[in-house]
Amino acid sequence: MNKEDDMKDVELNEMDQEKQPMTGETPTGTEKNGCVKVKVPEDTEVKFTGLSKEELMKVAGTTGWVRTRWALLVLFWLGWVGMLAGAIVIIVQAPRCKPIPEMNWWNEGLLYQISDVNAFSDNGLKGVEEKLDYLSQIKVKGLVLGPIHTVQAGQSSTLELTSINPEFGSESQLISLLDRAHRKGISIVLDLTPDYEGVSAWFNNAATVAERLKEACVYWLSKGVDGIFLSHLNDIANTEAWPSIQGIFNRTDGTQKTALMGSVTGLSVDDISVLLNRSGVDLLLTGQPDPAEPGVKQAEVIQKLYSGHLQTSLGWSLSGRTLGSLASRTPAVPVKLFHTLLFTLPGTPVLNAGDEVGLKAGEKLEAMWDMESKAEDANATAKTVQEEHTAVRDFFKALSDLKGKERSLLHGEYVSLYSSPSSLAFLRLWDQSERFLVALNWGNDSVTMMLTNSDLPAEARVRATTDAKNLAVDSKVSVEKLELGPTQAVLLSYPFPG
Repeated sequence: MNKEDDMKDVELNEMDQEKQPMTGETPTGTEKNGCVKVKVPEDTEVKFTGLSKEELMKVAGTTGWVRTRWALLVLFWLGWVGMLAGAIVIIVQAPRCKPIPEMNWWNEGLLYQISDVNAFSDNGLKGVEEKLDYLSQIKVKGLVLGPIHTVQAGQSSTLELTSINPEFGSESQLISLLDRAHRKGISIVLDLTPDYEGVSAWFNNAATVAERLKEACVYWLSKGVDGIFLSHLNDIANTEAWPSIQGIFNRTDGTQKTALMGSVTGLSVDDISVLLNRSGVDLLLTGQPDPAEPGVKQAEVIQKLYSGHLQTSLGWSLSGRTLGSLASRTPAVPVKLFHTLLFTLPGTPVLNAGDEVGLKAGEKLEAMWDMESKAEDANATAKTVQEEHTAVRDFFKALSDLKGKERSLLHGEYVSLYSSPSSLAFLRLWDQSERFLVALNWGNDSVTMMLTNSDLPAEARVRATTDAKNLAVDSKVSVEKLELGPTQAVLLSYPFPG
């Protein structure tokens, strides 16, 4: 073998060694030169221990950090003072909310008269108690009941104001009615008009029964009755006994205030004002405004009563034992117009049993309860009447609900907008609450009302209407030129203009 061949063998051996894996050992277990066995630690994470307390104190005391802390502290207090000043400015510049006027339970919604207890229900006083759920559904706040006392027409000697006529029920039934009504938030007022069956409500001489009336007021109020109602109030209010009768109702012991209420008919607006001032009653049903009068006259009457007296003492009623049903009044217009007027005037709406469904003269109150059962399809007339009554009641309930919850309708200001021989429009508004615009057309011709007031917007929303075809509920209508068809009414609303 020559020298060249030996050199090739050496190169091949060195290459073979380089190709072998670096296991650290030869097949025989001995280490080879150039082979290194390296062990890598499994946990290579470096832990940061932070600065010591001494190091932190040293850094914190440097000039840069001291200035930074002072700058942040000053910025914090400047921001805090700025926010406080901004809040004060907002509070000072914000418009003041008007204080809510003093109101009593008879100012909070609908008063409902049941003059004939037996006509309202077959079970007398017990039947009235059974209908409390119905009365609650239509948002009744107070119930004017009766008269139900014992008397023979025209004979004052038979008058027993503290005794209930057995035809209507018993005292225990009245106490039961009171208890359940109070649990439902309904107050009970007892009509103690003496000679309700006779020609003269006060036997042609109110002074002769004044003392018995005082005793009856004290007796029934002690039983839990919430108020006393007297029709033809002007007769008894002119007697010497009246101040002592009125004094019975001036409670100041913190309990719910009892109410002394009355009604008059046929008096002029001036005489009504005099009676309101002299009698001091809590609520007077005036029998005004008369829809048979021109709209201009109605507007004058409303304005005079509103401007001269607290609206909490104004009761609006156009029906009852002496006036008849609302649907039978003149002019002969849909009863919904009367509903719209009574629920939106400044004061308390007082309606008679049956008015909520539009019962006419001669129709019995039991027709209201027949509505609970569907009329047979074969009797087309009965079905039509039932549908009409249902539509009127739904309209009534919608207005009663609005009256009870909207501040502008409950105790808002009254602003006359428009009046003509056949139509009337006015505003109800309170502070920053929703505003309401009421428009009524009693006539047989369409009317276009030109309405102007700084508070009015260009458009308003329909809340209740007798003309659903042209003025659909929740639709927007122009306010500047409001068009109403014959015998139609509409209730509009719009937000506080800000």
